[in-house]
Order: sequence, then structure tokens, then C-alpha cells
Amino acid sequence: MNYTISQDLFETLAAEIEVLKKERKAVILAHYYQRPEVQDIADFVGDSLQLSQQAANTDAEIIVFCGVHFMAESAAILSPNKVVILPDQKAGCPMADMVDAEGLRAYKKRVPEVQVVCYVNSSAEVKAESDICCTSSNAVKVVQSLQGDNVLFIPDENLGRYAAKILGRSLQFWPGYCKTHDRLSKEDIQQAKNEHPSAKVIVHPECREDICEAADYVGSTAGLIKYAQNSENQEFIVGTESGILHRLHQVCPEKKFYLASERLVCPNMKLTSLEKVRDALKNLSPRVTVKEEIRVKAKAALERMLAL
Repeated sequence: MNYTISQDLFETLAAEIEVLKKERKAVILAHYYQRPEVQDIADFVGDSLQLSQQAANTDAEIIVFCGVHFMAESAAILSPNKVVILPDQKAGCPMADMVDAEGLRAYKKRVPEVQVVCYVNSSAEVKAESDICCTSSNAVKVVQSLQGDNVLFIPDENLGRYAAKILGRSLQFWPGYCKTHDRLSKEDIQQAKNEHPSAKVIVHPECREDICEAADYVGSTAGLIKYAQNSENQEFIVGTESGILHRLHQVCPEKKFYLASERLVCPNMKLTSLEKVRDALKNLSPRVTVKEEIRVKAKAALERMLAL
């Protein structure tokens, strides 16, 4: 297995974590973009909302969320009676930081009766100021559910444009983007295709518009994995964060996957290590909480999405 740590150290830390997990009645969640060894000790691996929903349905008392801050907040929104731990409190999301509640309130004052579609990659405070949330897999469906052109998509302009183009809709976009996905260039895709001419290009809709247009398939992290599993093709050029390769190799061991660019690495997603997971379980910190008034409003925006 391709661990970024030695096998001996992995086994030692994994054993410590297993003991602490049982003692604490904890569940460990890991996003597809986490380090391989972190994914391997998790009870559930998935995309951010999927994980929060799974956590809400377990009888665990402690949720250890191996991801970034907004994901741990989503777990706290959906599981108010559980303790939510983020192993590294510095694990943030630059895109989520590109919109804040104050700025959004100011926009809503300037544009009365605007309907705000909020990508889940955002803070609880921003979700609380929004009408409905969406994920990368259901953004099209969520936008489709709203009438008229007075719709603002936040914070990811690339995902918003992708949804608008599919629907032939005119939307307002917040100027936000994922720094990791936005790095991927048309030249990267062309070079990868030159090197692997029979490979299908599969990318995340957080990539720029020209990248999505050049792809054979555009989808969420879970969507990309499913596509690779169901495709008859044996080779894939992957346009999303490098961590997904670990899962792709696990579910399709006979197929070949090539990262579209070596720059597709999110430094925030890689902050979580097994040592930090162990220490988080030992100390029950750093803890992520959401104020109740914000939690209730944010949950309403999430529930409107889930109702679709």
C-alpha cells in the first residue's frame, strides 16, 4: 500500500487510534482528499455532506472529522448533540473564506429578493444567510428548483457557471474559487492527453469552464469514482485533488489513473496526520461548535436541499 509513512508506524498509530476510538465512542470520518493513511483508518470515507449525514445516523458520541473546517461545521449543524473534533484547527478552505456573512448581507441589501444558492463549501454563518445549499453533485438540480433570474450562486463561480451553462440560465456569481482546482490549465489537460491518448478525462466542476468543456465527464468526487467504476475504459486522466487517487485505486485496482497535474494538491486537506487524529481523540480537541441561532438557520438551508 502507498502510505506516506512507514508501514510499521502506520500499524502502531492505527492500533492506538482504534483503542482510543472505542474508549471515546467515536466515529472517524475522512474526505476523499485526505492522505491515504488517514482514509485507511476512517470508519467512513466520502464527500463532505455525505460524511456529515452518515455521522448524524451513527450512535457515536464523538465525531472526528478528517477534512477542513466547514466540513466539521456541517457535522456540528446536523449533529448538535455530538462532540465534533477537527484534528488540525488550521485546516481551513480558502474558497469558503472568500465569502463572509457580512459581505453576503450587504449584497442582499443591494439586490432585494435575491435567492441565494450556497455551495456547502462555506461557513455555517454564510449558510445561515442563504436560502438553499447545494453540493457539486446536485448544484444543477438545486438551481433548477428556483424560479427567475434573481439567483446568486456563492462562493464558487466555476461550479455556478457549470450549473448555469447546463440549464441555459442567467445567474449572478460570487467571485470565489477553489485555489487547487483553479490551478488546472488547458495545457495540463492537453499534455496529459498526449501522454495517455486512450484515457478518458474526468474532472470536478470546481475546475474552470474551459477544463470542464474539454472533459469526457464532469462530476463530484463521489461521481468521478462511480463513473470510473462503471466505465468500460481502462485509463483515466483525473482533474481533481490528488487524494482521490487512493480511493480510485482501491475500487478499480485493474484500471490506471493519471493525475492531470502535479499541482492538484490541497495543502489544507493534507494537514491531518495520524498523529493528529490520535491526539485529537486523546484530548477531545480542537473542538468545532456552531452557535445555536446560526445552526438552526444553516440547517434550514441544508434541509431545503435535502428535501429535493
